[in-house]
Amino acid sequence: MSDIKTIIESTQTQMEKTIVHLETELQKVRAGKASPAMLENILVDYYGSKVPLSNTASVSTQDARTLIIQPWEKSMLTPIEKAIQMANLGFNPQNDGVLIRIMVPPLTEDRRKQLSKTAKGFGEDAKVGVRNLRKEANEQIKKLQKDGLPEDEAKAGEAKVQVITDASVAKIDKHIEQKEKEIMTV
Repeated sequence: MSDIKTIIESTQTQMEKTIVHLETELQKVRAGKASPAMLENILVDYYGSKVPLSNTASVSTQDARTLIIQPWEKSMLTPIEKAIQMANLGFNPQNDGVLIRIMVPPLTEDRRKQLSKTAKGFGEDAKVGVRNLRKEANEQIKKLQKDGLPEDEAKAGEAKVQVITDASVAKIDKHIEQKEKEIMTV
């Protein structure tokens, strides 16, 4: 029975990691409010090598529509500004010689729908991941059954895996629903 318990615990842990990954991806989806996570994937040319923006500057929000980027070194203002423009996020960075301001434009209805589709796509990817984990766990349980595990214990193990799967899918749906509501709120 300890083998089934290990399989179930491992599956649950991996499903939780899938949900955490989904949460991280959803934070990057712009919902009309300025968020430092919007600039997370930007790489800046730092003395010949590409480094994440967060390694060259602090990024914060001034208000719901404004991001402030404060470089650690004044010489990094221009490379940071260029990196933001090259990322093609639809932002127009304003360099005042001390820091960079980004005014986040309000989302259009079409853009909101597009972002909503993106969020749903992340949710579907997470669900596929969860279902694959369920399949792997069930295959491991079936293998144990072939190696002598009683059928009723195998069935109970598969039922527990299904309960964990259903709970994970419900969490994913809840995250997507919240993100869609956030995106569609004007």
